[in-house]
Amino acid sequence: RAAPRATGPHNVCRLLARRAHGFYARDAGVAHRKNLGLLRKIMCQESTKFKNVWTTHSASPIAYERGRIYMDNYQCCISSIAQAPRILYQKSKCAKSEKIEDALLLECPLGEMLPSPSDYKASLIVLTVQNWLLRLSADSGEVLEKVYLAGSCCKSFRYLSWDTPQEVMVVKTVQNKLPAAARQAGIQQSVLFYLAVFQVLPLSFIGMLEINKKIFGNSVTDVAVSNGILIVMYSMGLVRLYNFKAILEQFMEQPFDLGQEFNWNGQVGVVGKYPFGLPCNIKITDTPPLLFEASSLENAFQIGGYPWHYIITPNKKKHKGVFHICSLKDNALAKNGIQDMKCCSLEPDWIYFHPDMSGRIIHVGPNLIKVLKLKEVKNHTDQMEIAEDFTIVANRENCVNNTVTVTASGRVVKKRFNLLDDDPEQETFKIVDYEDELDLLSTVAVTQIGADGRAHLDFHCNEHGILLKSIPLRESWDVTYSHEVYFDKDLVLHIEQKPNRRFSCYVYQMVCDTAKDD
Repeated sequence: RAAPRATGPHNVCRLLARRAHGFYARDAGVAHRKNLGLLRKIMCQESTKFKNVWTTHSASPIAYERGRIYMDNYQCCISSIAQAPRILYQKSKCAKSEKIEDALLLECPLGEMLPSPSDYKASLIVLTVQNWLLRLSADSGEVLEKVYLAGSCCKSFRYLSWDTPQEVMVVKTVQNKLPAAARQAGIQQSVLFYLAVFQVLPLSFIGMLEINKKIFGNSVTDVAVSNGILIVMYSMGLVRLYNFKAILEQFMEQPFDLGQEFNWNGQVGVVGKYPFGLPCNIKITDTPPLLFEASSLENAFQIGGYPWHYIITPNKKKHKGVFHICSLKDNALAKNGIQDMKCCSLEPDWIYFHPDMSGRIIHVGPNLIKVLKLKEVKNHTDQMEIAEDFTIVANRENCVNNTVTVTASGRVVKKRFNLLDDDPEQETFKIVDYEDELDLLSTVAVTQIGADGRAHLDFHCNEHGILLKSIPLRESWDVTYSHEVYFDKDLVLHIEQKPNRRFSCYVYQMVCDTAKDD
């Protein structure tokens, strides 16, 4: 017998909201959401601690991706999920010609039929110094696929990035520059960059295009593709946006598949095989239609929010640290859209759209984090204003910054200077991140007295900013070093880069506090 139709509200928005909150037990994601909710509650309990379970040091960079620690130029992979980190695979040291320049983690899409069983497991896409694109098993390091990129025209692919995360990947060369002798001889170089575009899982070649100064101008400094937009940056701070999909459709001369035999411009070979590589089959012969342009200091430009807005810094050095939030529709500055913390610090404050897709904005200064939101101006529905959602303030209760002090003998001493806002002896925010599965905002704050610096990782409620948990990091934190901190469910990982290419990795895992541990 058919089950009776459930009675209740038929409003689509209410049904979606109820499903998101787990009201329907047969929904596939309900159990996962409940488990993550339990994990968040356990993690934020006072009795739950994070214990430093493993520390390692290396002479080469250390990388972290989804529970895996990569060392020795990705030749060694260590799982950080187990109670104690364990080696997943260890490959022999590679030659300099096989050095890996960049890498992306590739995860299986849900609900899709894939041609190979290995496609359903996580893999690592790596780019070698000799222009090979390899897909490696994330658990064994086995080479699953390999593509040779560079034909006769391009010799220096170095960067991997996502156009659409886990769907479309872009491989970019370094900027082509002629040697000084060639320039003196009058040789002209018009191609600045090459971009190769791939669909992933299954790995397929979409096309390769060149960024030519004859089309885009002489002052191009960098180029990127993101969310279907070709972004071109110029030396004078100008940023121009073009429709990348339209460029592919308009200027593609001939599509090619990996492994296909081809005869292209007098060359005969196989697509993606050595020595021919990939054909440059997208030739931009005319300037594409411009979607949008803006001028910003150091090409800093971001789009987000709802309705769409963008963030820039006016293109003058005196405006560094001043951010304008404007409507993408008509370039109108939002009400209260000029954000300026007026920081007096060595390191500038920074701003970005919140990665939780809420449309909010995070503005981070040395001692203050502002979470801002866009809302309609009262009685003016066509205008938006920036309002403060909540703030997080550094703990500087014990900080005394008197300009006048009196010595024991009664002598009055006046200071000729004030402390900087990010003075190491004051608690200062260094890192702000978002853990999407637990819906927590994490911050790293550091205080350094003498040679000894102390840091703590704090978890805040993403909705209201309330402090839920504080975790002290046991190792000393030197503010002059480079640091990365990853918070991944029940794991905290700190990677530190010291001078002379010395790297350290500290792994913390969630444990229940017991009398034995004490």
